[in-house]
Amino acid sequence: MKRKYATCFVAREIATDRVAGFYTLSSSNVPLTDVPEPLATRLPRYPTVPAVLIGWLGRHRDYAGQGLGEALLFDAIKTVATAPIGAHAIFADAIDDQAAAFYAAFGFTPLVRRPRTLYLPVATALSLIS
Repeated sequence: MKRKYATCFVAREIATDRVAGFYTLSSSNVPLTDVPEPLATRLPRYPTVPAVLIGWLGRHRDYAGQGLGEALLFDAIKTVATAPIGAHAIFADAIDDQAAAFYAAFGFTPLVRRPRTLYLPVATALSLIS
């Protein structure tokens, strides 16, 4: 955080001021060759795709089953989509297969060479929150 590699967004329980969950965002890019073919064919032939990375997204276990993970993801999408900087896609680094399945349930697609890094075009992500 101090070196501006990422910005952290925190959800807290108002009554107790307890941290309930968080996510981080940072600027990123991915080689065009790593993007799944159906998506890559529709992109300009630049070597990389501009993106925003959700490096971490987590919630405290006490808030499991309450939709907090989904709310955090949707807030991250809204933050990216309304930022005054161009980004074609949102990437997420899943820590394990369960986390990868979480992102896949919202339409994220694994990268060709990195199956735990998942990709979602910002335009598609916007349809999730509209």
